[in-house]
Amino acid sequence: MRLKDKVILVTGSSTGIGEGMVRIFAREGARVVVHGLDEAAAREVARSITAQGGRAGHVSGDLEDPAAPERMIQAVIAQAGRLDGLVNNAAVMTRGTLEAADCATFDRTIAINLRAPLLLIRAALPHFRRQGGGRVLNIGSVNAYSGERNQCVYSVSKGGLMTLTRNLADAHGREGVRVNQFNVGWTLTPNEYALKQREGLPPDWPQRVPREFAPSGRILTPEDIAWAAVYFLSDEGALVNGAVLDLEQFPMIGRMQERSAT
Repeated sequence: MRLKDKVILVTGSSTGIGEGMVRIFAREGARVVVHGLDEAAAREVARSITAQGGRAGHVSGDLEDPAAPERMIQAVIAQAGRLDGLVNNAAVMTRGTLEAADCATFDRTIAINLRAPLLLIRAALPHFRRQGGGRVLNIGSVNAYSGERNQCVYSVSKGGLMTLTRNLADAHGREGVRVNQFNVGWTLTPNEYALKQREGLPPDWPQRVPREFAPSGRILTPEDIAWAAVYFLSDEGALVNGAVLDLEQFPMIGRMQERSAT
């Protein structure tokens, strides 16, 4: 078991990518802490993990609240006595062009996607220091590099997260604190599936994704991301620090989309 006895908090893990991670981490021996805005949903994921023989607790908290990160970290310490890994996965997907980027939208997106990870890491740092180190994995997006025109504010928040990752990795690497990031590509989560149906795609759209968007024939799953995360949170990845890994099926720089002639 590659994560045996490690205590790992994954924010936004009552569904989607985060849920995929806590389930895989528990299978690898970790004691996971499930987080969700909805306490009942987080509790249910934790319950199902323990029912399958894993170890799981849960916390809830609205990451738009600047006081929530400190409370959450303290709750984890109260439950488990320590914290070995923090995965900043929770995020709000804000859609809209520059014209739609009002102050309220900008402030909420930055608060959840960028400020909350910073405050969570700050709250976890004293515990990491006492233990001689800790692991942070930030879940970003390939949109950090520029993003689509209707994802302006979201892309800005993920670009800031990438800088935060590298800055903290450099600042705290000597203390045994490792900070890395995944820039995740198109992933099949329940929310993404429902969104594409609302946008007019048929129920079987995941089996019809064009090869120009999914050269492998399918898009990523939460489990794909979870297995990659295991390495970064395990002792195998002990020396990797400040890395930003693109979890995508094509290079973001120099990508040439195949387009059929019409």
